[in-house]
Amino acid sequence: MREAKQLSDTELLEKLNANPFLRERIGTLLLAVEDESGDLREADAAEMRIIDEMRQMGQECLAAWAHRQVLKAAEEVTQVGQTWREGKKNCAGTPRSGT
Repeated sequence: MREAKQLSDTELLEKLNANPFLRERIGTLLLAVEDESGDLREADAAEMRIIDEMRQMGQECLAAWAHRQVLKAAEEVTQVGQTWREGKKNCAGTPRSGT
């Protein structure tokens, strides 16, 4: 596994602003850690809240990653010119065998 790049505070904020779902989820995690609402008095409750938030964040991140991969693949194929997006097929079908 390669070492993760350290982002500067500015880069981190830019990336969070570009991914609002992730920013919201991280904000919710921070609120759970700080327990500003005061409803996480027991470790079990805090653990369950954090696990739920992490699970949801993981699902949202994977969905965003998959969406970006699809967009990237479509862009690469379009740039190479391997697809024909519009128009009618010109194929008249399979020719008859010699009878």
